[in-house]
Amino acid sequence: MTVIRQSTVLVTGGSRGIGAAIAQRFAAEGANIVIHYLESHEAANQTARACMRLGANVMTITADLRSKEQLLRMRDKLEANGMLPDILVNNGGISHYGMLMDVTEQEWDDVMSVNLKGMFLCSQIFMSSMIANRYGRIINVSSVWGMSGASCEVLYSTTKGGMNAFTKALAKELAPTGITVNAVAPGAVDTMMMDGFDAEEKAALEQEIPLGRFGQPDEIASLVYFLALPESSYITGQIISPNGGWHT
Repeated sequence: MTVIRQSTVLVTGGSRGIGAAIAQRFAAEGANIVIHYLESHEAANQTARACMRLGANVMTITADLRSKEQLLRMRDKLEANGMLPDILVNNGGISHYGMLMDVTEQEWDDVMSVNLKGMFLCSQIFMSSMIANRYGRIINVSSVWGMSGASCEVLYSTTKGGMNAFTKALAKELAPTGITVNAVAPGAVDTMMMDGFDAEEKAALEQEIPLGRFGQPDEIASLVYFLALPESSYITGQIISPNGGWHT
């Protein structure tokens, strides 16, 4: 099974972690890669160099996911370079840990805007060319907490639950056009998002996971890649959670 060579993949938040692993997974299969980032310029360049070593044509681009104006400019730049995506991976997002009673209105607005508004804007802006081609893939990187909820992560869980509902609804809307929409909802993955936990907390968390370990970014990337395959065209509107058996 192979992705059509020369397909273009846009990975938002693609500079590091799961996003970087996704970019490199597609690069290894000959896709053109667009790595979106906000401020992590050097990390984006490092990921770009890794993709180029795999033989991919790569472009890095910065934009604030909260700004429609910036995202429209990003689209124009991609179109000018022949890099409008056939495959959109909405991976960009921010986390938040803390009790709901302590969440400020600004924190609520920021996390909602990046995690939900950013996904909405990117999907709306880039799906028009997919509709014209009657082919495309939109894959949203959600979280297991969007399915089960997490204490002290009400805000983050809410955005990921919204992402899951968005995925299911948009999949039905776009099904007649040949575009599939799915979400990958990882459990605990060994990325910078785990840096807020100390060694003892991480060990306790691992004990809760039947497989006894955290997931690796490349394992999540492999699932995203699978959902992008032409052979996966009958899979749409699904929330798939690679979580080591933690939540079923």
